[in-house]
Amino acid sequence: MKVVLVSAVALIDVDGRVLLAQRPEGKSMAGLWEFPGGKIEPGETPEDALIRELHEELGIGTWASCLAPLTFASHSYEDFHLLMPLFACRKWEGIPQAKEGQTLKWVRPQDLRDYPMPPADIPLIPVLRDWL
Repeated sequence: MKVVLVSAVALIDVDGRVLLAQRPEGKSMAGLWEFPGGKIEPGETPEDALIRELHEELGIGTWASCLAPLTFASHSYEDFHLLMPLFACRKWEGIPQAKEGQTLKWVRPQDLRDYPMPPADIPLIPVLRDWL
């Protein structure tokens, strides 16, 4: 089974809310909410991938020193296995904006379960809630 490496981030604002992005129509798992991020390209570190993805997807800049490893997801889907480190980030430049057709929402940690997520993301919620 193919292992897919994806890097994700919990962007945390000054009020302790977490940014979720809703997958747009036409993508697999469209309509589900997820933590921003994306595939790690060959030669990239998970931090490099996040910095690139945050710039492409949300138009914001951050630094590897501002990405704190929090936990990870390891989940088998039908045709691949997902390995996804989740970082926490409280410092970035710019205001997150949806650059790829996704919907963005700042969510209080206790309300994260109200948003349908891909199966790999769900086990990350209690870890994030306990940490915040």
